[in-house]
Amino acid sequence: MRMPKVIDTDYLVIGSGLAGLYFAAHASEHGRVTIITKRGLRDGTTFLAQAGIASVLGDDDSFETHIADTLTTGAGLCNENAVRLTVESGPERIKDLMDNFGVQFSEHSDGRLDLGLEGGHTRRRVAHIQDFTGEGLMFKLENAVRSNPKITILENTMAVDLLSNAKYGKSNSVFGAFILDRNTNTIDTVIAKATVIASGGAGKVYIYTSNPDTSNGDGIAIAYRAGAEVENMEFYQFHPTCLYHPSAKSFLISEALRGEGGILRRADGTAFMNSYHDMAELAPRDVVARAIDTELKKSGDDSVFLDMTHLDGDFLTKRFPNISRKLLEFGIDMTKVPIPVVPAAHYCCGGIKVDDSGRTNIPNLYAIGEASHTGLHGACRMASNSLLEALVYAYRAAQEVKNSTLERPQEIIPWKSGHAVSSDEGVVVSHNWDEIRRTMWNYVGIVRTDKRLSRAKARIDLIRDEIRNYYWNFLVTPELLELRNLALVADLIVYGAQRRHESRGLHFNMDHPHRSEFYHRNTLLFRGVGPSHS
Repeated sequence: MRMPKVIDTDYLVIGSGLAGLYFAAHASEHGRVTIITKRGLRDGTTFLAQAGIASVLGDDDSFETHIADTLTTGAGLCNENAVRLTVESGPERIKDLMDNFGVQFSEHSDGRLDLGLEGGHTRRRVAHIQDFTGEGLMFKLENAVRSNPKITILENTMAVDLLSNAKYGKSNSVFGAFILDRNTNTIDTVIAKATVIASGGAGKVYIYTSNPDTSNGDGIAIAYRAGAEVENMEFYQFHPTCLYHPSAKSFLISEALRGEGGILRRADGTAFMNSYHDMAELAPRDVVARAIDTELKKSGDDSVFLDMTHLDGDFLTKRFPNISRKLLEFGIDMTKVPIPVVPAAHYCCGGIKVDDSGRTNIPNLYAIGEASHTGLHGACRMASNSLLEALVYAYRAAQEVKNSTLERPQEIIPWKSGHAVSSDEGVVVSHNWDEIRRTMWNYVGIVRTDKRLSRAKARIDLIRDEIRNYYWNFLVTPELLELRNLALVADLIVYGAQRRHESRGLHFNMDHPHRSEFYHRNTLLFRGVGPSHS
């Protein structure tokens, strides 16, 4: 272990997906930026994104149509101002990616963008880079930030907690964070005028997820502990189609396949989505995921099947080269046999409450991307609106932080381990991690009941008590930090779900199966109105 150090910067970015890197690139025009990321720059969810960015780019499309589609999918809980702001800002952000970052989206032979169609959309409006859009975006943005002398990147580094003036007897404002260098297990201090949480979602709170191992809600947890307001955590989106295969881990089968004509079938070959929604396979994700869940519970089968075999094989391999190649590795030729699929936790539609510039309720603390709650998605995110949101709010936050001024105490108290000692009980961490994820999947999944939620709450409360004792008695490790954050985020999801006595969008409770006007509002949680923050 080396000696701890103090790092001075203008803007601290926690996370390195599309939102974090795009913010950093633009904020560097007026300040120094330090990016911390738990592993490497490419180890987040953006890199795995297949489909693309929804924006009004076609001649048959309009802002009003995109807005209407988003509001419909959001089941009455979208913030219409946020929807309009995001949609109307989209074309300019796409142009910026193309002109200033060199992003090349897929095109037709005549030079027009090849726009995809996905669930909830009534027009083709998804700009994509074949079926590995995230990888293509990250390659260009990574080049931009690594070559920028005003941007410092600290990989294998994670946030421990935010630095707050409230702990020094002053009004609550953030001036940086304690960070853990995973290579040396040293906790350093970062001082910054503005701190931006761009840490992504929390799919790892569920046992089955499309998310990478880094997605366990760290940013949401540390913001909540610092006093940030969090909204609508009960709305967790399950992607309807993850590959079901014993050797596959978290491999997503893009909604774009259904946009090109894929049909969901039972094991006996019969299609079923027409029985659930008039848009069939292109219904909003909450509808499709619940339909698959219902079919699997009725049949007892392990999966349903996405059938592409009626489409032209050459078109499929050209349009979806990444998915086609990956499926072949598992012995599945989608041009000849249907793809076995199941739902999996995919996207956090709630998050840290922010305004139209990404500002939280705490001065100098911002949140962008999946960790934030702008009001765009409402009770259910429409496909490919997330990357659009990340771009729009990252850019707006980058312009807003120009006005930030550093507020910090004269003397900063360094991180102290006290009497904590090294632990040789790693099994405690791994056991609790596994139990949280199984509890969430079984009791707080696609379909919920009051009794299931009560059971989940009771078990998570016990686990969080165990973690508190463990956390303060032993030296901090990355695994312990992640467990602490994961348990808090699970508690936030359950807490929100227990307070919504209706079914709306992604929250479906069998004891309250109908939508209620009384709950036509956001679920706002913060210290004092929500789970314990410790």
